[in-house]
Amino acid sequence: MTYRAPIGIFDSGIGGLSIASKVRALLPGEDIVYVADSGHAPYGDRSDQYILERSFAVTDFLISRNVKAVVVACNTATTTSIAALRARYAVPFIGVEPGIKPAVLNSRSGVVGVLATAKTLVTDSFTALANAVAANVRIEIMPCPELVLQIEALKLDHHEAAGLVKKYLQPLLEQGADTIVLGCTHYAHLAHVIAGVAGPNVSIVSTETAVANEVRRRLEREGLVTNKVQAGFDEFWSNGSLEHFQRQLDRLWGRPVTVGQF
Repeated sequence: MTYRAPIGIFDSGIGGLSIASKVRALLPGEDIVYVADSGHAPYGDRSDQYILERSFAVTDFLISRNVKAVVVACNTATTTSIAALRARYAVPFIGVEPGIKPAVLNSRSGVVGVLATAKTLVTDSFTALANAVAANVRIEIMPCPELVLQIEALKLDHHEAAGLVKKYLQPLLEQGADTIVLGCTHYAHLAHVIAGVAGPNVSIVSTETAVANEVRRRLEREGLVTNKVQAGFDEFWSNGSLEHFQRQLDRLWGRPVTVGQF
């Protein structure tokens, strides 16, 4: 492992692209290897053991690509697997957790709504996080089992997604939530629709920028920031349909890429 090695990023699908794009913008010289474990998605309705086994399998692949750090760009995989990943592998791991703390600080009504997968919302780490930061704020949670599939299908326009978003969001708004946490990295791809449905008086909290900043901080601490001046390359892999993954990247990544099967 050297400072010239790439950064590995993985998710069950395209949710982690929201983080990868921020990492790319913040660290333009770094090489990125992104894995979409689409053949085993979504993680949100899988058992802990299944998610752990998939996290190991994807990390093994990233290690074979000689990555210098791994970003677990999935809330469900982070809450379920990151402790075991850190115990098993020598590279630094950076995970994702819902932005409850900034949401609590932002809320004026004292009610924060959290949109997430059912699996994330029932983990001990989520409960501990909510209890640690929400002393005087009520946290209202909403599992959103259909949203990931909506996003993976690239149904991202307002007319395609607003009805489903309203189904999950309206109960939180009726409880008085004035701040909504996007507790799944996929949901960042629908942030514009969520904001439109919520209205101008509701704040939307997402964490991809904070995660990218943490990636830079960890690389700096470990002496692993590249010294290359030319732009880094992007390498994308999936075990799902490569044709569909290519369409997803064409829409969401912003520049031409090629994909490989793993």
